[in-house]
Amino acid sequence: MESNKEREKPCCAAEALRRVRRIEVGGTVVGLVMLDDILAGTIDLGLSGEGAICNELIRQVKIYNYIPKEAEPLYRAALLCEYQNEVKKQW
Repeated sequence: MESNKEREKPCCAAEALRRVRRIEVGGTVVGLVMLDDILAGTIDLGLSGEGAICNELIRQVKIYNYIPKEAEPLYRAALLCEYQNEVKKQW
């Protein structure tokens, strides 16, 4: 997978659309740009503890996506779930 430094912004709208991953956040399905790359990069960091993992996921997701402040706890829970699912896939 690409490292955080090698990750490139999508070159065009079509490329950006290919990088959207849909997840459920608080009962609503949302699309997040670059989520696959963000998850892979966060896994590569080898962080321990849910707090550190959630902080990194939120930090990176906010680079490419808008997250309403009041919905941040819901996004944290959803992103952690996606992260854990990705880790399970690697085993």
